[in-house]
Amino acid sequence: MNITAIIAAGGSGTRANLNKNKLLEDVNGERVLAHAISAFQTNDDINKIIVSACENDVDEIKTICENFDKCQVILGGSTRTLSVKNALKSCDDNTDIVLIHDGARPFVTQKIINNCIDSVIKFGSGICSLKSTDTHYLQSSDNRNLTSIDRDKLFSVQTPQGFTYKSIKYAYNNIKANEVYTDDVAVYISCYNKTPRFFEGDKANVKLTFREDFERKGLNVGVGIDTHAFGSEKKYITLGGVKIESESGLKAHSDGDVLIHSIMDALLSSAGLEDIGHYFPDNDEKFKDANSMQLLEYVNNMLGIQGYKVNNISSAIQAEKPKLAKHISLMKRNIANTLDIDQSKIGISAGTNEGLGYIGRGEGITVTSYVSIKKM
Repeated sequence: MNITAIIAAGGSGTRANLNKNKLLEDVNGERVLAHAISAFQTNDDINKIIVSACENDVDEIKTICENFDKCQVILGGSTRTLSVKNALKSCDDNTDIVLIHDGARPFVTQKIINNCIDSVIKFGSGICSLKSTDTHYLQSSDNRNLTSIDRDKLFSVQTPQGFTYKSIKYAYNNIKANEVYTDDVAVYISCYNKTPRFFEGDKANVKLTFREDFERKGLNVGVGIDTHAFGSEKKYITLGGVKIESESGLKAHSDGDVLIHSIMDALLSSAGLEDIGHYFPDNDEKFKDANSMQLLEYVNNMLGIQGYKVNNISSAIQAEKPKLAKHISLMKRNIANTLDIDQSKIGISAGTNEGLGYIGRGEGITVTSYVSIKKM
C-alpha cells in the first residue's frame, strides 16, 4: 500500500491571538507542526507527508520539514479546502490511501493513525471522531427557542480523515470554485451523498485553537525509584513485561517487575497521587502475582481521569545480572502499547554498579524512572 499523509498547515493564528501561524508556536519545547509531522514520520506505513503552507510561512515551514525525510512542502490556498485540493494534486499517481490531518492537532497517536489506515482498507474511509458526552441544545434563529439534540447521535469529528486516494481526489475535483468546507467529510458527502466510516478517536487528540489551549499544555514531572531483591525460586525475572532468564527471580508480592513499578510510582507522583503501595498494597491477596503491565494500564487510566496523558519516560536500570541490552527494545514496545505513546518517547538504559554495593554483589535490582505528563 502506498499511503500519503496530508497536513494542512496554512492557519493564521487569529483566534489564538498569536499574531502568527499557531503551528509555528512552541508546545512542550517543540513547534506544534513538528509534533504533528513526527507522528506520521515515525509510522512505518506512511510513505510520504505533504505539508500545505501559506505563502507567508512557507520558508519557515520548509526549515521545520528539513528534519523529516518523508516531507514535501507545497503552497496551499486561501482556504483549507483549496490547500487540501492542492496537496492532492501533489500525491504520486500510485497513491492508494490519503490521510488528511490538521496540523493544529499535534498530539495524534499511532493508534489513531493505524486505526484510520485499517478503516480505509476495510471500508474505503476512516474518520476519527468522538461520541458526545455532553448535553446539547440548538438555538432558534430568533434566540427564543431551544431544541434538545440526542447526544447519542452527536459526534465530534477530529482528524486524520482517511480515504482511498481516487475517491477523495475525485470529490475535491468536483467541488465548485467558491465552495468552502471545514473538513473532508463534508467534501466527501457533497460528492457521494453517503456517510463515510467513523472510528473512535481520543480526547487527547485536541485541536489547539485559542490561546488557553497553548497555555494549558505545560508538563508535570515525577520520579519513581524501586528496588527488588533476588531470592525467588523462579528462574527468570520480569522487566517491562519481558521474561528474562535468571539464576533466581526477584522477591515480590506481584510479578516483581521493578521497572514497571518505578514507572508507576513516577506517574502517580507527577499527577500528585499516592504511591503504588497505597493502590496496590502487598498484603492484599488480589495483587498476589499480579501482572504489572495490567497495573500500569490501571495507573494510566487514573491519570486519564485526572485529565493527564503520558508525555515521555526515562528509566535507568541498575543490575549486575542478567544482561539486559537485547531485551530493551521489547520492553519499550510493551510500555508504549500499554500507555498508547510512541516508543520514541521512552528511554531505557541498563548498567551495572561496577561491583559496588548490593547491586554489585548481585543481590538485587534498582530502577530509577523520570516521567513527564501533560494536561489534555
